[in-house]
Amino acid sequence: MVNIENRPRGRPREFNHDEALDKAMHVFWERGYEGASLAELIDALGINKPSLYAAFGNKEELFRKALARYSQREVAYVGESMRAPTARQAAEAFLTKSAEFLADDGHPKGCMIVQGALSCSEDATKIHQTLICHRNEYEDLLRKRFVQAQNEGDLSKDANAAELAKYIATVHQGMSVQATSGASKEELMSVVNQALRTWPT
Repeated sequence: MVNIENRPRGRPREFNHDEALDKAMHVFWERGYEGASLAELIDALGINKPSLYAAFGNKEELFRKALARYSQREVAYVGESMRAPTARQAAEAFLTKSAEFLADDGHPKGCMIVQGALSCSEDATKIHQTLICHRNEYEDLLRKRFVQAQNEGDLSKDANAAELAKYIATVHQGMSVQATSGASKEELMSVVNQALRTWPT
């Protein structure tokens, strides 16, 4: 008779928190906050519902953690672009890198922050407001960079830094929607080039 207690047991699969969060981020990125069901998230992460809650909290908390990961890693180029020598180069770097990123086949198309805000209903007000705040941070980074440029004499004092920042941010958001609809990098770059032709002299 085999002693079951002495039978060697298989080692349980190790749970990788970062890998699981990456998978959740991709589900939310592709489906949006409300479009991503718990069943899809559980299936993507390869864990059961109690384990998901134990590791990440509820769906809203998981989304916030995925969004933070997206902001800090996937779109780190936004902050990097602001360090370009001139305001125009900063705007060009931001939009050019966005065109490459938004149309990249290596991940869901478009921007997780923009797409998530577009697809939220009134039932997800807190998430909607969070996404708006993230989106406004982009615009504020641009505005501060343009004000800095004006102080340094790189950008005309006649230019309205806030309006210029909103314009560039709006171009980015439109590019995200276009990328989600299938626009190629080349098509997005044509938008970038057109936008830069209006740069204040």
